[in-house]
This record gives sequence, C-alpha cells and structure tokens, in this order.
Amino acid sequence: MTPDYLIVQKEDNIATLTLNRPDKFNALSAELLTQLSAALDDIKTDQSISVVIIAAHGRAFCAGHDLRQMRANHSEPYYQELFNQCSRMMQQIATLPQPVIARVQGLATAAGCQLVATCDLAVASDNARFAVSGVNLGLFCSTPAVALSRNVSRKRAFEMLVTGDFIDSATAVEYGLINHAVAADKLDSAVASLAEKIAGKPKSGISVGKQLFYSQLSRTLPDAYQQAADVMACNMMSEETVEHVDAFLEKRPPQFSS
Repeated sequence: MTPDYLIVQKEDNIATLTLNRPDKFNALSAELLTQLSAALDDIKTDQSISVVIIAAHGRAFCAGHDLRQMRANHSEPYYQELFNQCSRMMQQIATLPQPVIARVQGLATAAGCQLVATCDLAVASDNARFAVSGVNLGLFCSTPAVALSRNVSRKRAFEMLVTGDFIDSATAVEYGLINHAVAADKLDSAVASLAEKIAGKPKSGISVGKQLFYSQLSRTLPDAYQQAADVMACNMMSEETVEHVDAFLEKRPPQFSS
C-alpha cells in the first residue's frame, strides 16, 4: 500500500493539502504527484470548497523532485513521463476554480519553488528560502522556469536559474514570488486570514475571475479586453451576483434560498 504522502483536510469551505514526506524534505516523488493530482481532481468538483491551502510537514516546504527515485529509474522515457506528470499537476492548480495558497514554512527549491510560483498566492515564514538550484547539479530547472518567469521579472528569474542562489522571504516578496513574509509564529494566522477573506467572497466571481485572469495574460490587449468584457457580462447574469448587487443597492444583507 502506498503511504499517505499527502494529508487532505476539509474544514468548512477550506481544503488543506499537506505534503507529508518530512524525512525526504517533501520531495515530489511520482507517488506524491499522483496523490496531489487525485486530491486536486476531487476538489475541482467539490462545490463546498472555496479556497485551497498547500502546506507541508517538517523543516522544508518542498525540495523539488526526488533525485534518488529519479536515479533509480534512469531512462529518458521515465524522466519524460515524470516531468510531464509534474507539469500536469501544476496546470491543475492553475485551472482549479478555487484560489490556491501556498503556506511556506521552510525551504522551497527547484520544483518546490515551482510549486510556490504556480499557486495563485503564497505566504511564507520569514525564515523560508527559495531557489531553483538544479543548475548546481548540471540540470537546468527548465520546468520550474515556466512558473518562475510568469511571476518575477525576466532578469530576476534568469539570474535565479543560472546562479542557483537562494533568496530569503523578504527578497521573494520584493521579486513578486510570494505575497507576504511573516514571523514563523504568525504563519498559520496569516494564511488563515487570507483564506477566510477569499472564502467569504461570492464564489461565482472568484471562479470566473481566476479563469479570466490567467487566460487573458497570453492574449493581445484588444483580445484580452474583449474576453474580459464577455466574462463580466456573463458574470452579471449569475443569480448569485444579481442578488449581491441588489442587496448592495438596497442596503440589505443578500438572501439566498437553501
């Protein structure tokens, strides 16, 4: 039986996925990737969940791919499928209707840094560190570069990729890799506060908004505005949105039938 490398908890309208390989620095083995993918598939269709938190046990958030497992399966087809599997999981996060917050309590390197960059939001303890350090082993972090270069400026991303240098949480905030850096003993409350704030918003706006946010980035300016206008027009037809707007105009709480 495969160990529980991922712990899934659902409380109220927030789901927490906790990486649970602390002795391996939560390295993304094929088994952990499979469990993450299955959990994300389940959450995607769970109407009760408004926000997802990805957390980790132990000293590291995630040290990237499991190098020992990779060396034990030394073949190009294996590596191709492993990196494709990881890429599919990362894209699941991006296409998930619910916003995803990374709760980073320690080291996040290579594909672990990619995971942070892929999440919609990230809050880290002030002693966390980040790097795409595969280049130190002769392995350029090509797939992490996709997410990293979509979060930080090109020159900063490329410098991280070709030097393998670590940055601290304050620098990660400055670069735009994470949203907030807080004291370690404030991490849980900071993540909970952000998650609850988002979970308190009308679901219809959040889900269509997340989809639009990523989709429009790859379009020309006129196409982006056209897509955004279409999405907003459709969003305004939602019963939930109509009730919230009417309640706002009539200065009353929104009312929904159970």
